[in-house]
Amino acid sequence: MLRDGRLVAFGTETVYGLGGIATSAETVARIFAAKNRPVFNPLISHFPTIEAALHEVIASPISQRLAEAFWPGPLTLILPRHADSRICDLACAGLASVAVRVPAHPVARALLQEVGLPVAAPSANPSGRVSPTSAAHVLAGLEGRIDAVLDMGDCPVGLESTVLDLTGAHPVILRPGAITNDALERVIGPFARREAVPSPEENDAVLRSPGLMSSHYAPSLPLRLNAQDCHENEALLAFGTPFPDAPLIWNLSASGDMVEAAARLYAGLHFLDKTGCAQGLEGIAVMKMSEHGLGQAIMDRLKRAAAPRTRHPGHDASESLT
Repeated sequence: MLRDGRLVAFGTETVYGLGGIATSAETVARIFAAKNRPVFNPLISHFPTIEAALHEVIASPISQRLAEAFWPGPLTLILPRHADSRICDLACAGLASVAVRVPAHPVARALLQEVGLPVAAPSANPSGRVSPTSAAHVLAGLEGRIDAVLDMGDCPVGLESTVLDLTGAHPVILRPGAITNDALERVIGPFARREAVPSPEENDAVLRSPGLMSSHYAPSLPLRLNAQDCHENEALLAFGTPFPDAPLIWNLSASGDMVEAAARLYAGLHFLDKTGCAQGLEGIAVMKMSEHGLGQAIMDRLKRAAAPRTRHPGHDASESLT
């Protein structure tokens, strides 16, 4: 189905991706249409091996070290496109760079090996909404818009890959993820943790990486971060000991474990949003948690999920909250 240009969602160690051949502009356009995704937002191309991924880019000694240390795994590298790269311009949002990754999930790698072509695979959800960590999440958001879902169970990491930009003079983290700053610096030394990225809502700028929209990963119920209590009309996204008397609770980790919290984040947002709406609740209170290590990536997603919702070019009225 993928070779024929159709769209197939599949699981990885991070989240479910909506796969389509990255070499075909027509197929990539179908991905954007299915997700209702702004075309200025580039896609990550996935590969079964390090060699296949680096064939599409102009590699550097740093990229080689990072690939050997973290691939297969939840790290995306942004590198200059090679002159003979097969990845289409639309997948790269017209940029001279491309985002590449080798996923760690063995079934995902086997699928990519069998396809034999780069596969673009943004998260398999309507653009801007909560990312899917199960096949059921995919169908809840995209049923009728895509051709198939390869059910690979729940995603063990449950949080998108770290995105590291290697196109400039120094590496820059554009999106924190499962590979932490400290882990990266153990391989390549100190570097910039974050760079200001222009907001396309303000100036129609083309983003350099997926996951940089100011409003992203959002449930339909609004989030209230760093809550000190839970209102009677709010569900609770807990971490550690939950507040008493919350009408609806999803605990990311009763023991305060960040790895468990990351793996349960999107499932919890899906649950609280669906169940809370059914119960007539009006929001989700989010307990405070550390932003150290993996907590930085978790809070990055929650801050974007809590950001004011905006419409973007290419979004129709039915997707105004995405």
